[in-house]
This record gives sequence, structure tokens and C-alpha cells, in this order.
Amino acid sequence: MDSHTHIDMPQFDADRDAVVARARAAGVETMLVVGGVDAEGGHRRAVAVAEERGLPASAGVHPHEARLATTATYDELRGLARDRRIVAIGEIGLDFHYDHSPRDVQRDVFRAQVRLARDVGLPVIVHTREADHETAALLEEEGAREVGGVIHCFTGGPDLARRALALGFYVSFSGIVAFPRSETIQEVARTVPLDRLLVETDSPFLAPPPHRGKRNEPAFVVEVARKVAALREIPLDEVGRASAANFRALFRAAAIP
Repeated sequence: MDSHTHIDMPQFDADRDAVVARARAAGVETMLVVGGVDAEGGHRRAVAVAEERGLPASAGVHPHEARLATTATYDELRGLARDRRIVAIGEIGLDFHYDHSPRDVQRDVFRAQVRLARDVGLPVIVHTREADHETAALLEEEGAREVGGVIHCFTGGPDLARRALALGFYVSFSGIVAFPRSETIQEVARTVPLDRLLVETDSPFLAPPPHRGKRNEPAFVVEVARKVAALREIPLDEVGRASAANFRALFRAAAIP
């Protein structure tokens, strides 16, 4: 399972069906199409791509675009939450590295979406960069434990992992876990309980070795799982089985084709 992809983005317009076919040929049972990463109809685009290919999807306002959120945006998310193909609110969170939206706006929009997720009963997919403490504190304050979720593309330290796990969250590792000088992330990958671990590509971004520098795609999640397995000194199949079971548990197996 690839727990986080953006195969709806324009980078895949020329060969999207082939990308999905390659993933399935590589043993990737399904992949979550994460919507809302840009200002140009990202939610609707992701849902359409997912529906056409029998995949689950999510919808949310990324912290980069938090400045664009309005009451109508939240109304749209509530409406989308009624679609059985939507299995999560996300990706949402805080990004204090790029600051594409003002930090106070990011906080307000993140908080509002956690509350919305609680209202509609869906887990959250959380993006956090250089904001570990604030992200964990906001999730704790807003009762995110009620719906659960995942810290996607984990780049934090052991304290963020500990606080996320205490909330009943999952921790998802991307190709970054295989990059040089990712020792802190690798140590977390060794120690996160196997029943709380997910793997992802975040495609088209962050391709893992040996594909680094290329467009990432869901088939490459196998390389992420391979690295996690090596770090934990367990068979690749064990990581595959655990991450697939965790994917189904978090994203409501009944809603996934």
C-alpha cells in the first residue's frame, strides 16, 4: 500500500494509467490519492482520478494554501466527506520551512480542519515541517485522538513520534528514510511499533534510491519498505503485511475498494 500519493497532479497526465499499472505489477495493492495540494481544484481533481481508477482519496487544505481557505472551502470538505471514496481529511498541518501562508493563518486553518475531521468522523493526514512541537500540541489540544491519523512523510524527531503514537496516530515513512544523513529519521523507523508504521512515496516528490532525481511514483514504495525492513532487520514481506494492515485499519477498510 502507498499511503500517500499525488498521482492526480499534472506530472502524471501523460501516463497516469501506466503508473497505476506499474504499481500494481510491483505488488502495491492500492494507493491513496491525496487532494488539495494546490489552488486549482485539487480536491475535485484527486477525487476524479481516484474514482476513475478505483482508488481511495482524501481532501484537505495544505498549509501552503492555508491563506486561500474560506467558509466555502470547509463546506466543500464537509460535502466531500460524505463520499465513501474520501477516507481522510488531509493533507493538513503546519509548514514553517517555506511559510507560503502566514503562520497564524496556518494554525487557524489546521485547527479548523482537525475540528472538521472530528465532526465528520474521518482521520487526518498531517504535514509538518520545522513545526514539530506546535503540530503535536495542536493535535493534543483539539482532541485528534478521537479520529486518529498519520504524520505523513515523517521528518521529525523521537519526541514528535512519541507524541503522535500517544494520540494513537500512525507514522509514515517516505523515500527520505533512505537518503544519506537521515540518521534521526532512520532511528525512528527502527523503533516505531510495527502496528503503527506506514510507507509512502509522496509521489511525484522524493523518489527513493535507486530512483532519486527521477519523478517518483507509487511502484517505488517497495524501495521505501525495503529500507525500513533493512533498518529493522526483518523481512521485506513483514513490513509489507504490517503496513497494508495498518493502512486498512486507519483508512476504514470498508471504504477502500
